[in-house]
Amino acid sequence: MRRPAQSGPGSAFDRRRFLIGAGGVGAGLVIAGCGSSTGAPPAGGETLLRNRIGPGAPLIAAAERARQTVGQRMVDVGLSPSVGPVDLGGVVVQTWSYGGQLPGKEIRLRRGDLLRAQLTNRLPAPTTVHWHGIALRNDMDGVPVLTQPEIAAGAAMRYEFTVPDPGTYWFHPHVGTQLDRGLYAPLIIEDPADGAGYDQELVVVFDDWLDGTGRTPDQVLADLKANGMGGMGGGMQMAQSAALHGDAGDVTYPHYLANGRIAAAARSFTAKPGQRVRLRMINAGGDTAFRVGVPGTPMTITHTDGYPVTPTRADAVLMGMGERIDAIITMPATPTPLLGLAEGKNGISQVLLQPGRGALPDPAAAAAALMARPVMLVNDIHAAAAVQLSSRTPDVTHDMTIAGPNPGYAWTINGEAYDPNRGLEVHQGQRVRLRFANTTTMFHPMHLHGHTFQVRGAGGMGPRKDTVIVLPHQTVEVDFDATNPGQWLTHCHNIYHGEAGMMTVVSYVA
Repeated sequence: MRRPAQSGPGSAFDRRRFLIGAGGVGAGLVIAGCGSSTGAPPAGGETLLRNRIGPGAPLIAAAERARQTVGQRMVDVGLSPSVGPVDLGGVVVQTWSYGGQLPGKEIRLRRGDLLRAQLTNRLPAPTTVHWHGIALRNDMDGVPVLTQPEIAAGAAMRYEFTVPDPGTYWFHPHVGTQLDRGLYAPLIIEDPADGAGYDQELVVVFDDWLDGTGRTPDQVLADLKANGMGGMGGGMQMAQSAALHGDAGDVTYPHYLANGRIAAAARSFTAKPGQRVRLRMINAGGDTAFRVGVPGTPMTITHTDGYPVTPTRADAVLMGMGERIDAIITMPATPTPLLGLAEGKNGISQVLLQPGRGALPDPAAAAAALMARPVMLVNDIHAAAAVQLSSRTPDVTHDMTIAGPNPGYAWTINGEAYDPNRGLEVHQGQRVRLRFANTTTMFHPMHLHGHTFQVRGAGGMGPRKDTVIVLPHQTVEVDFDATNPGQWLTHCHNIYHGEAGMMTVVSYVA
């Protein structure tokens, strides 16, 4: 057997494809910066970047060394994305997945572990892995061109990095629309101090599904670009949601999944009545927000995107693509579904909470009961005191004006489609404020790689997150400390919006 080509720590990158300077400071052209120390950035487009701190810079290696500890545990895993059949529960589809299962096998670590993940690409196309939400070293972030070359079909790469923060995370590719196939899995980082507040744990991944049903995500994106808004040939619908203040999505999906199964063939979770169950919930969807809850059983939200919040009671919570929410529920005495309702799209996914024998509830009736209860957007929950950012005036503020769709289904940030050589400059040690201004009629879950920010709702003490919903015609401000050098993608986590241009770079520069 031919040995796969390797790329990874200590190997040579294909520099013809790796356009961003991988050395210490990337050379290039530049115009005046976008940021302003007064908090009032100048109007106009984004900076053409130079003097950037690239993924191979000494600062990236130094930041990784600072995260490591004496006696650090190393965890080795293998990933083999491939093409093959996956059973969604009586519906068998041909798709791309990790190891032929959906979701992929969970990776579970402890805070401070060193993960060594060997990916062997058995797909017919290049791929990467992005470790969503992890404040990791920049050269392991999985963004083609920006932080690494794509991993070619038949090739391999070892991802190796320290996981510094506990919480609920996940991983997926960052090449084209591969996320909207079956290439995703949970990444759980345990905190040794956790566990006192619950008896059992349930990880649930919600997803919208169309691959293998007569069209692929690539075909859907091509149709959207060809037909524009309202082009039904692209699978588009003008889904509406009062909770999302407007359009709920562009794409019609035939199936909605919870842990890889359609509602008619839902997976079950068994626990004793009255036990406390920690839910770790992940929205891996491409174009769908999920309204999540257990009819008749309130939840207490404890974490957003891995970080603790002031415990907050809710009947239902709205999850945008890429978001994670942890919550505690008390196991009901009768069989009850944990529902993920496709917001504005009339779709149901569920996991059955099974305390013992009893009649299973009708999904439609359970969905109606959940829809009758208030639903919460987590943007205004307070971060727990231990993880709040210190009070500090931002050193730089960047406006990020979200617009679209323009002709050809183009979505933009600051009037420009994604260009890895343009972006928003920051310097190591700065307090940075991003101001997401949504000028569109659709919600956008905006995701920052390599950092968590604090949402400036709730009197400036909003939740710590890496992905935040920005509602139509609203502005959301977030703050973060620039302590993880590199080149970091920032984008809408609607896969079709991002691939149609709604991405930019938060660029550390010397």
